[in-house]
Amino acid sequence: RRTMIRLWGNYFRIIIVLISFLCLVSVCSNYIIINFTFICMKDDFSQTTDVNGTLKSIYDYTPTEKKYILWAVAFGTMLGTFPINVLYVRYGARIPFFSAGVLSALTTGLTPWAAGQKMGIFVALRFLQGVAYSADFAAIGIVISKWAPLNETAIFIATLTSFTSIASIITNGVSGVICDSSLGWKWSFYLHAAACLTVFIIWVLIYRDDPTFHKSVSVKELGKIQKNKSEAHIKDGMEVPYKAIFTSPVVLTVWLCAFTELSTLIMIATYAPIYFRSVLKFDIKIIGFYLGIMTAIHIPFRFVCAFLSDKMKFISELAKIHIFNTLAVGFVGLSFLVFG
Repeated sequence: RRTMIRLWGNYFRIIIVLISFLCLVSVCSNYIIINFTFICMKDDFSQTTDVNGTLKSIYDYTPTEKKYILWAVAFGTMLGTFPINVLYVRYGARIPFFSAGVLSALTTGLTPWAAGQKMGIFVALRFLQGVAYSADFAAIGIVISKWAPLNETAIFIATLTSFTSIASIITNGVSGVICDSSLGWKWSFYLHAAACLTVFIIWVLIYRDDPTFHKSVSVKELGKIQKNKSEAHIKDGMEVPYKAIFTSPVVLTVWLCAFTELSTLIMIATYAPIYFRSVLKFDIKIIGFYLGIMTAIHIPFRFVCAFLSDKMKFISELAKIHIFNTLAVGFVGLSFLVFG
């Protein structure tokens, strides 16, 4: 069975990482799309309300209301992270991540409706969107652990962790065009929801948690994936040493690096559209272009670091982590300073 000729040869893991990446991007796009559409929503007077004798769009939210709408996703992400990780450990990534994708698609598709309802309904929907988003990070770990050969781990990580930047490029670009067209801002949510459902259906059809039992993986590729891996990499149901993880200075430092990078990217994705529009008075389409450059300019450099980390054999793994992780994350900070 494993000796049959395949279109993808001995590289089915590339298909897995690409569809996984698209799923990550889609869930993240659904999370950040409203940051851009806030600009368009306040100009939609299809439904209005009277405020002190002045007609105002019901979608023109106050700063306090926007705060609740944005924070609801953050709370959903925080509260959903641990339960979803437990599901991943117990059942693998295939069904839990698919379920999160369906939840993300549904909440995104319902957002235009919820935006016209009471604030409590809208906030609750955004909270569920945050729960779905919390599935992204654990999915990265599972896919890398199960499908990445040890000598390709860095490039897998660079690819999958670029989802925030790529999501910002796609979402801001697409939303800018749609908002400025006859379709209107609501169709940005509908199209994102449809795309999300599509990529997750593909995911659940082709993804398996164990490449050993996947008929599309050749013997040669399986050997490459599992070469020099420990039992913890290969076996399912291993006990997770949560206490050791939470008290490890190394893990805490890695988390701090990830936190600073992600929080900066999310802050820019959240507030830059409003700043560019309200303060700098940029055109909507130009805003999407600038945001795309800001959030993605570091990606080529990150892939160069990942490639060098995987291929260089004359320095230790520890030294490579020190050098290339510092360069990859540090360049993000430098790029934001330049744009500032």
